[in-house]
Amino acid sequence: MSDNPRTSPMSLVPLPREIRTEGEEGLVLTATTRLSADNEAKGTLSWLRRELGAATGLPLNVGEEEDARIRLSVDPTAGLGREGYRLIVDGEGAIIVGNDPAGVFYGAQTLRQLLPVDAYRDAPLGEETVWRLPAVHITDAPRFRWRGAMLDIARHFQPKREILRFIDLLALHKLNVLHLHLTDDQGWRIEIRRYPRLTEVGSWRTESQVGTSKPPVFDGRPHGGFLTQDDIREIVAYADARHVTVVPEIDVPGHSQAAIHAYPELGEVGEIPVGTQWGIFEEVLAVTDNVLEFYKNVFDELIELFPSTYVHVGGDECPKTQWKNSESAQKRIREEGLADEDELQSWFIRQLDDHLTARGRRLLGWDEILEGGLAPGATVMSWRGEEGGIDAARAGHDVIMAPTVTSYLDYKQSESPDEPVPVGTLLRVEDVYDSGIVPSGLTEEETEHVLGAQMNLWSEHVDNARRLDYMVFPRLTAFSEKVWSSHERDYAAFEPRLREHLRRLDAAGVEYRPLDGPRPWHTRPGVYGWGYSPDGEAPEQGHDRA
Repeated sequence: MSDNPRTSPMSLVPLPREIRTEGEEGLVLTATTRLSADNEAKGTLSWLRRELGAATGLPLNVGEEEDARIRLSVDPTAGLGREGYRLIVDGEGAIIVGNDPAGVFYGAQTLRQLLPVDAYRDAPLGEETVWRLPAVHITDAPRFRWRGAMLDIARHFQPKREILRFIDLLALHKLNVLHLHLTDDQGWRIEIRRYPRLTEVGSWRTESQVGTSKPPVFDGRPHGGFLTQDDIREIVAYADARHVTVVPEIDVPGHSQAAIHAYPELGEVGEIPVGTQWGIFEEVLAVTDNVLEFYKNVFDELIELFPSTYVHVGGDECPKTQWKNSESAQKRIREEGLADEDELQSWFIRQLDDHLTARGRRLLGWDEILEGGLAPGATVMSWRGEEGGIDAARAGHDVIMAPTVTSYLDYKQSESPDEPVPVGTLLRVEDVYDSGIVPSGLTEEETEHVLGAQMNLWSEHVDNARRLDYMVFPRLTAFSEKVWSSHERDYAAFEPRLREHLRRLDAAGVEYRPLDGPRPWHTRPGVYGWGYSPDGEAPEQGHDRA
């Protein structure tokens, strides 16, 4: 038997805290195998029967506890910790005990990984497969409670079916937060019934910039789409069944061209088009009472749809030029006794923080919300390096770490010119795996404010699901182990497990980037990212998140 999870022959990802392999044959699933669950574990029972039943073709009927070979239960007295579980497989059967329903679900995800990789298919292959679970004793719990991924559907829209698939892939990797970036200059993607023009005219643009060449090149194709409120309810329910929390983001006061196009009175300069280029633009929201009332109404509809404690308000990349030249903005600065436009942005964010707090929610924003003073109840998502997270933690605020150099899934994966639309700095699988989460120099008390981390997929150059898969996997797989597992990381030991895990992704139909580089159809010849242009000159770097 083995007590060292890093030398275990099983290719589990993320790696559990403790693994003991037993010298027994384990359990073989057959047509007579029955399952049972207590009341709190019934959701996972339904999920497990649906997934394994589809792949194996076995009925996996529900039985009484005494005749079930696979038994699921919740026991908060078992000493497993938040989201923790224990999985025991022997010749008699398999038992999953979770500290809570989420723990049972993660135990079931591990059980699925113990089966042959075809357990990740949607239908049986018609061949005789022995669905054997090895004899094992696993005790496990996550390192961090926020294990997230951000999906930007504002720049390029992803329809509901792709969002649901993405949720399944997060759950497969024991990630528990989907941050949906719903609005930006280039599109508004969620139905707000009080303000129908947000989606009637703000959800589509006339064309899209292709790559980052200067001068810009456009595709000449209209692009659009949005999620109805019923779509959102379905997405939230689907995610909840997989213990994934959906955190919505409405970006203010910058990155708001689509909203201003729909309702020009929101801006400082009247009517403007929905954005077609990538970058940072001077168009910002006005800071009038009417604008604040508009967005408070938007957030009221949002919190009816999303039960998440956290609501993301963006707050990033907000140029101040229009406010410097705005009579109403300067009047607001004088009336509120503010020092400058940075404090004006902070004042704007605080109004939303008060509004969300009064409704039992917590405001979340990119680290620019620190500038000019942080709202009392705000949580900071640190993306411009670690400094914002350090400053917020030292000020007693909760933090989620997402620094660009280790967390941006739109960044290039090699220095090869074959990488499709290479932007940003190099971020390989091993770079994700080996990077830290908690900044050095924090005290033990300050470290408690680091809730966890997430990776972000900005979609300026991600215009379809195949491209999404290529940019996300397997880097998100490496990230999942970093935020889940407490053991000392060793990429040389991780890579063999990752290669086996890629066979699961193959079976699940995920078109990930191969470890040895892009396949021919992944490349995009003639579409240039940062550092590439037709004349050999490096184009200007626009949006830091482009």
